[in-house]
This record gives sequence, C-alpha cells and structure tokens, in this order.
Amino acid sequence: MSSRYMKSRSDKQLRDPGAAGEVDDCKPIEELQADHDKPIVPCGLVAWSLFNDTYKIYKGNKAMDIDRKNIAWESDRKYKFGSNVYPKNFQKGDFVGGGALDESKPLNEQEDLIVWMKTAALPTFRKLYGKINTDLEANETITVVIENNYNTYEFGGEKKVALSTANWIGGKNDFFGISFLTIGGVCFFVAISFILLYVLKPRPLGDPTYLSWNRNQDK
Repeated sequence: MSSRYMKSRSDKQLRDPGAAGEVDDCKPIEELQADHDKPIVPCGLVAWSLFNDTYKIYKGNKAMDIDRKNIAWESDRKYKFGSNVYPKNFQKGDFVGGGALDESKPLNEQEDLIVWMKTAALPTFRKLYGKINTDLEANETITVVIENNYNTYEFGGEKKVALSTANWIGGKNDFFGISFLTIGGVCFFVAISFILLYVLKPRPLGDPTYLSWNRNQDK
C-alpha cells in the first residue's frame, strides 16, 4: 500500500466540526473539482475508497440477520470520529470512488467507515463487515448472496468472504493473541526472577563499597 494512499486523510477533520477545511493532506480528494470552496468531509483517498460490497446470508430459505453495530473499536468512536461531524460533498464530484455515506448520521455512527479508515499494515488484510448472532451447526449449508460493487479488477485485487468464530483471543488469525501472551509470559518470568534475586541475594542501593576506587583501596 503506497504511502500516498496512507497519508491521504485528515484526522483532525474527522473529529472536529470546525476543521472541515483542513484538507491539505487529502490530495487529490480534498475539494469538489467544480467548486473549490466546498471541502469534502471526510476527505482523502482512504475514505474515498470505502468498501461497498453488500452481503446477505441465508440458512435454508431464511435470511440471517447481520449485525453491523459495534463492529468498530469503542475508542475510535469516542475519540477519533466526531459525534457532531457529518459527511459533506462526499462522493459528489466527477471522480467517484467506493461507497457513499448517510449525511444525516455523524461519522462516529458510521461504523463501516470507521473500520475501513483503520488502514492495514499489509496489502492482504481483513475487515469486519458484521456479526452473525445466530448459532451455526457443523456441516450446515448456508448461502451467501453478494452484491459486487467494489471494483478490484482495475488493479488486479481479490476479494474473499471469510466466516470466522471469534473467541477470547480473537478470530481465526490468533497470531497476535499468541504473541502477546508469549511476550507477557516472558516479561512476567523475568520480573519474578529479579524479585527472587533481590530477596535471596540483596544488594544495597548506592553502596559506595562497590565503586572501583574503593575496591582498589581494600587491596
């Protein structure tokens, strides 16, 4: 992912209603091309490329509810996206990218945008679309109906639908959970080792007898 794409956003604009004009870092998606006095909110390539495929999942002939609430981090909703910042001029120009936004809702309630704006470090990544709160049995057949809106063909990209069961250390990719537990365990072991060393063989802090010139005088 190019640095130009990653930097094409205005974090201040996302959280502050008075910073709608803070679009210097959003080129080339910063203002309407026909009217430079109308900044785009949210501006930048990251928001402009908002993923807009839609999915419906059926178990038999019955559609399953996809819960799209609480899919974004609570800290992002509270601190990074303003409750009084509303989309303006978004996807209104000649150069239209991905999905549109509801102009009647503040940015902190548009969780699909919040999830998308948390850019990934690698070119292959996953984004949470929604949660299925209905239990699925093993070997049960479900049908996924996809509305294919997001154009990945022009740059040779690929899209896949992944169904994953979340557990206490995350979803299917448990690398980060295992790595955090491992590092935490090592740090805990080292801390216990230093405590035992201090209890069993203490050394007075700031003891002048350990200075090199004092040791030389004792010889």
